[in-house]
Amino acid sequence: MLKVAKFGGSSLADAVQFRKAAEIVKSDSTRRYVVASAPGKRDSHDEKVTDLLLQCYYLAKEKKNIDEIFERICSRYRDIIAGLGLDYSLEEDFSSIKTAVLHRVGRHYVASRGEYLNAKILAKYLGFAFIDAEECIFFDEKNRFIPDKTEETMRSILSLHEYAVIPGFYGINTEGSIRTFSRGGSDITGSIVAAAAGADIYENWTDVSGMLMADPRIIKDPLPIPEITYRELRELSYMGATVLHEDAIFPVRKAGIPINIRNTNAPDAPGTMIVPKATTNEVETIITGVAGKKGITAIHVEKDMMNSEVGFGRKVLEVLENHNVPFEHLPSGIDTMSVLVTSKSIEECKGAITAEMVKAVNPDSITLVENLALIAVVGRGMVNTEGTAARVFTALAKENVNIRMIDQGSSEINIIVAVEEKNYEKTINTIYNEFIK
Repeated sequence: MLKVAKFGGSSLADAVQFRKAAEIVKSDSTRRYVVASAPGKRDSHDEKVTDLLLQCYYLAKEKKNIDEIFERICSRYRDIIAGLGLDYSLEEDFSSIKTAVLHRVGRHYVASRGEYLNAKILAKYLGFAFIDAEECIFFDEKNRFIPDKTEETMRSILSLHEYAVIPGFYGINTEGSIRTFSRGGSDITGSIVAAAAGADIYENWTDVSGMLMADPRIIKDPLPIPEITYRELRELSYMGATVLHEDAIFPVRKAGIPINIRNTNAPDAPGTMIVPKATTNEVETIITGVAGKKGITAIHVEKDMMNSEVGFGRKVLEVLENHNVPFEHLPSGIDTMSVLVTSKSIEECKGAITAEMVKAVNPDSITLVENLALIAVVGRGMVNTEGTAARVFTALAKENVNIRMIDQGSSEINIIVAVEEKNYEKTINTIYNEFIK
């Protein structure tokens, strides 16, 4: 048995949390490789170290003084070291990082230092080797992740160390510059390490006891999800569920490694198991979860006989492609085609997009409907349960929620509806209450 454990920012925010994480690691000798995030918030009024580092970056870019904020960063780490009773110093690192910031080194380098410093402390405290992510996580000249080279190098380096700590969130490109994943990217690093190590389980330790069936800011005390498949997780993550970075699924999914979402503050809780394939589609709740996102605009294109016009859809989508606008969903009829996009993506170019679509396909009409929200109902239990869609639509009709769009994937594990933003919370509440009594 081999486990890779990734600890999030809340799990490594201060010395108290460090001790909890270390106890978890030391309690199981199969937890051989640990991935560390930067210190997160200690309370609701606190700031994340990565945010403070980026403040320093922007101040230096404007040739403003960074001393006060940088000292706050250093103090966070000194407090952790002191609280752990370590005879250890990061002063040389602080000096070199500050010099780099003042010389306006790249933003990615600055943003990555939170993980780098935290991982060094954790490695020292655990007595594990420290492996710098820049030695084994690679990006190409266009700053795209290189999976094959990364996995091969990571596997080779890990083979030299029985136990090690690796900082999350960053790697290095072919030009020798530090590059970071998007925020929350330490999840991706953990997944990469798990795949390279051939782990049996990838544990992702955070401040919640697994995934919940709905957003607790909308639903009071939503039920936890004991088991979820990669496909279900991908659907929920895409629609706004934020426990795990959605891109973190792919390295372990390819390797068939399950992910266990655990709570550092409640280590005895089983959490959520994310598995390649569920043992059964027979589940108690039918749906696995409900999630959604606001800020959606629908572009409705109408034209008689469009279904017989070869290349019609391609021409419409080509206009969006020319403006670098991805689409969310693409429901269509015989004479209608709707393209759902994020409102933000077309904010500066919706007039140009409309004009270019008119020129490209000569439609009878083009209508933009703004202020929409998408809600996804996801669950493998829906496949073997008749009437699930009917229950969703009937429940919403009883609550006078007007559905603006319906889309069901061919896999039948999800139903997506578009509603007006003002009905977003109401829709999630209605669907959750329909299936969870």
